[in-house]
Amino acid sequence: MSLPTPGKPVRGSKSGNHLMALFDLLGRSWSMGIIWRLQEGSCTFRVLQERCESISPTTLNRRLKELTQSFLIERTVDGYALTNKGKEIFLLLKPLESWAKDWAKNFDTNE
Repeated sequence: MSLPTPGKPVRGSKSGNHLMALFDLLGRSWSMGIIWRLQEGSCTFRVLQERCESISPTTLNRRLKELTQSFLIERTVDGYALTNKGKEIFLLLKPLESWAKDWAKNFDTNE
């Protein structure tokens, strides 16, 4: 699977609409989880894998590469960290957590 790039075809957009490219990237397995966990602070591969609990090393490697190429995370002396763009996207997504929590109340969990 290639890196979602604005201006090139991505899932949901043959034209590569910039928003659809971002949604394609963030919609990949563990992308948002990695961003969420790196918001807690920079860390090594091993610590990040522990923070993400059930992520496989292969998936973690793939997502780290994609998120680095997309300028959302970077390698540092401490391991991996969010870039300024990564911190921005986290702050933009954070309010959705509250909305989703409220939205989830609409579902009967006893079914």
